[in-house]
Amino acid sequence: MNIFSARTKGSAHRHLFNDLMPYILIFSTLLILLISMGRFYLNFTRPNVELKGKTFVFFYIPSNSSYPEVKRELLRKGYIRNIKTFNWSAQRMNYMNRVKAGKYKILEGMSNRALLQMLRAGHQEAVKVTINGARTPGELAGKIGHLLEADSSSFMKLFTNSSFLARYHVTPQTSLSLFIPDTYHLYWNTSADQFFQRMYKEYLKFWMGPRNKRCDSLGLSIPEVVTLASVIEKETAKNDEKKIIAGVYMNRLRKHIPLQADPTVIFSLNDYTIKRVLNEHLKIDSPYNTYKFAGLPPGPICLPSVSSIDAVLNYQPHQYLYFCAKDDLSGYHNFAISLAEHNRNAKKYQEAMNKLNIK
Repeated sequence: MNIFSARTKGSAHRHLFNDLMPYILIFSTLLILLISMGRFYLNFTRPNVELKGKTFVFFYIPSNSSYPEVKRELLRKGYIRNIKTFNWSAQRMNYMNRVKAGKYKILEGMSNRALLQMLRAGHQEAVKVTINGARTPGELAGKIGHLLEADSSSFMKLFTNSSFLARYHVTPQTSLSLFIPDTYHLYWNTSADQFFQRMYKEYLKFWMGPRNKRCDSLGLSIPEVVTLASVIEKETAKNDEKKIIAGVYMNRLRKHIPLQADPTVIFSLNDYTIKRVLNEHLKIDSPYNTYKFAGLPPGPICLPSVSSIDAVLNYQPHQYLYFCAKDDLSGYHNFAISLAEHNRNAKKYQEAMNKLNIK
């Protein structure tokens, strides 16, 4: 037996192992790195959103939602292919502690990382809220309540809260004057209180400046201008005669003549199917009945358009005290200075309505 030969072989093996060790370490490191990268791809960057043929959907997260609730809703709607990788990713991105309410646009094929980054950062889609045409605060509350998280009852509580409305210099009767007709972009989870705050900012932008100065020169407050504008809004859809009608009402107010506006009677009766205001309708005992009570009604009878508001602020000076719809039923009006002339115009209109059997 050659002892020296055996030792030499053992020593050679050790030298070979020592020589290969750096390569083994490099290979092992690369293997671990590749495995980590594979897991990273599978868990973070691989597409994990499936929308069943849709390119995108809107996903709503209510206020005060927890991560389990968000995960459960994503599962219920079937938006996530692999909930295990989503959950793994959410843990590592600390989404559990950073859930934010809102309306989110989820795209087909989104990765866990892209989806969670959006949700965690609160990058939600704005909601278009169009404010126009409402006849009452209740109607407006209903419209807004269908678009935002807060329901209509949340808004109505504020519409009827005198101390709350006093912050914005309006009352439950004049609260509609706080809103400027337009389309606004708001977050879905905007609260009722936050909504009023935003509307008041828009209100200040609209009124502060020339319009406010014009109110002062007319001797009217902003709610009074809006109230008169609301009557004009319901009197005519013709923008080119709104200033003339505004002039009629300004003449009547200054002469202390009742406005005798049919739309205020219809508002008092809360019956918008009425096409002809009859003598029996004029008997209703309501502060909004301008045949029975002189001056402006207690508040707006609708949310008037900007054109009607500006028609009041820039009314046309003239001597007219009366107006009546034209007998051609075009929607335009005949104007008169004397009651006799007005009665002739009214008779023609009534005859035209009778011919059509409109009651």
